Amino acid sequence: MNIRSLTRGDGVVIGAAVVLFIASFLDLTSYGRQCSGGYCSSLDDSSAWDVLGTLMSMFLGGVIGAVLIIVARSMPQPRRIAGLDMEHFGVAFAIFAAWTGFWTLIDAGSRGAGLILGFIAALVLAVGAVAGPILPALKAPLMSAPKPAVAPSPYGAQGGQPAAGYGYPGGAQGQQPYGAQPQPQSFGGRPQQAQQPAAAQPQQAQPQPAAGAPAGDFAPFWFAVPVARPLYGEDGSPAPIAELAPGTWYLAVEERGHGLIAQTQDGRRGVLQDITGIQRG
Repeated sequence: MNIRSLTRGDGVVIGAAVVLFIASFLDLTSYGRQCSGGYCSSLDDSSAWDVLGTLMSMFLGGVIGAVLIIVARSMPQPRRIAGLDMEHFGVAFAIFAAWTGFWTLIDAGSRGAGLILGFIAALVLAVGAVAGPILPALKAPLMSAPKPAVAPSPYGAQGGQPAAGYGYPGGAQGQQPYGAQPQPQSFGGRPQQAQQPAAAQPQQAQPQPAAGAPAGDFAPFWFAVPVARPLYGEDGSPAPIAELAPGTWYLAVEERGHGLIAQTQDGRRGVLQDITGIQRG
């Protein structure tokens, strides 16, 4: 599970589910406070745990729906139940809980704090479940991506340089561009010039593109995604082959329509269709 893939909409769902669970312990009705006399002793302000139908359809139904939504959105691969995505089941539970709470509130002769607060929480839960993937304000990441760690610089060197290695756009000085061949180094660190026979140079050789390098004016670059996004296969398969996680740098090796061909740490390549908000390295 990738917790950093959760959005603000998921935070709304989690908060509403917590309030809904707390409301299940409060009074559903307030008959006891509106009655006087000996008959009132038989009128108990029961909670949802005393009414099984309301408990399962409204309170626990909404909590179960929130759990299904959060688990489905935090996993790299979608899980299915009876051929449907787990998230769809969760959204259905949330809407059903809000619908049940509305009619229970209308039908109740006396409304207690648990019923009123439970209906509000179920309504917010349903709105967050449906509008979370749609509204831009709710699609923002719930947790910001961590900044890349900075390797300690040796004495006398410039500080603040990131550590080299895959997943980092910086690297050490003199790093070769993507697809380029490394140059031999001589004593003292200066690149040696390839010695060519003088008689075999009627004209200067043209540089050849490296194998596998992308054509056109596109230059490979490092990038990071703001939220977790699926990476689809280059063959157009609808099922994602990997998920790009926030806080990790990936290499864009080619443009594909309105998307990018990205390469993961283990060497897999796929199409990133949604490039909105990406951070270039």
